[in-house]
Amino acid sequence: MEAFKIKIQPTNRPAIIKFEANKFLTRKQNYEFKNVDEAKNSPLAKQLFYLPFTKTVYISGNFVAIERYDIVEWPDVQNEVAEQIENYLNSGEPVIIEDENTPSKIPVTVYAESTPNPAALKFVCNKKLVLATYEFKNIEEAKDSPLATGLFHFPFVKEVFIDENYISILKYDIAQWDDIVVELREYIRLHIEEGKDIVNEDATAKAKSTKSQTTTAANNKSVDTANLDDTSKQIVDILEEYVKPAVASDGGNILFQSYDESSKTVNVILQGACSGCPSSTFTLKNGIENMLKSMLNDKVNEVVAING
Repeated sequence: MEAFKIKIQPTNRPAIIKFEANKFLTRKQNYEFKNVDEAKNSPLAKQLFYLPFTKTVYISGNFVAIERYDIVEWPDVQNEVAEQIENYLNSGEPVIIEDENTPSKIPVTVYAESTPNPAALKFVCNKKLVLATYEFKNIEEAKDSPLATGLFHFPFVKEVFIDENYISILKYDIAQWDDIVVELREYIRLHIEEGKDIVNEDATAKAKSTKSQTTTAANNKSVDTANLDDTSKQIVDILEEYVKPAVASDGGNILFQSYDESSKTVNVILQGACSGCPSSTFTLKNGIENMLKSMLNDKVNEVVAING
């Protein structure tokens, strides 16, 4: 099983800092503790209150956030706190001890959203579902995702793409969205509400090993740029900052694959609703390609899209 790792994330409030884990800490609800007595059902939060500067502890999804008193500054103590949280999580001790008052079901909202691809629909959830990006082309590929496996039992589901808080589904032409959207939305909602796994540990490990073996990221928010040349790093930064947010809003994802300096060609991989989308080529040629040409001067001649 993969070890917990903690990443420090500042917030827009100087007194509060987030310690993000690479795995979920809780799924059923969010927790806020204002003192050690309130933290009786959270051994982790209780331990953090032994730090004299801890004012409030928040636990939600894959992170712990701490609000401090003004007796210290975060840069002076944040690394030690991150190490303490990481060691606690890897000890195997519980983050939350559930009691009879803990809800058995997770309140969740799911709504359907159209995409530029008429064969794809995006189902958006008000909860974080995964910490990485997953694309499944068939039921065999989906063996490590209980949710995707269930969706492939619908005969009209062609592909499943899961990102942070949404699922994009590509369908076969045998069905119309008006006839199946309610059924799919309810299936997804009930799966999440009942606390079933979206992806299991094997799927997470597989996604992260894929990241390490290629120069693209399984996680849609980061790319391993250690072995890339300077131009490739610039391209990755542009895609991450300017392109990915827009593509994600359409239910898809774009990954940098390679850059050929001799031909000045950039290869990218399209996922989710963008994969095979009729408007993808138009978008690339008139959007991403022009952007890269403009921002990188004469370093880019062409962008080639590969469907994931």
